Amino acid sequence: MNLNKIHHVAIITANYTESKNFYVEKLGFEIIRENYRAQRDDYKLDLKLGDCELEIFGIKSAPKRPSYPEACGLRHLAFAVENIEEVVAELAEKGITCEPIRYDAFTNKKMTFFADPDGLPLELHE
Repeated sequence: MNLNKIHHVAIITANYTESKNFYVEKLGFEIIRENYRAQRDDYKLDLKLGDCELEIFGIKSAPKRPSYPEACGLRHLAFAVENIEEVVAELAEKGITCEPIRYDAFTNKKMTFFADPDGLPLELHE
């Protein structure tokens, strides 16, 4: 098998406009393309961060994601950062609250979590 890398991750959001603002305006993702799909009455937004892509599907009728207790499936998205304290401060300026910074027990690197508008856990990992 010759898999090169993960091409993209896809998430479903209940409020397309709010999530688009969060990922593009607050987190700095670049829009690749944006499409309304009339046959499904939803939006599909393709975003880019570095060489990774994130697909956001805006589906109003999607059920809420169970986060606590955690359910099977995608657990979280993790972003690599150079200076976690600086990124946490930038997020705070944008109204985004992070958990206290702690050390990953296996890598001994700094990490913290915050959430997107739908409660999807997002991790910062130094």
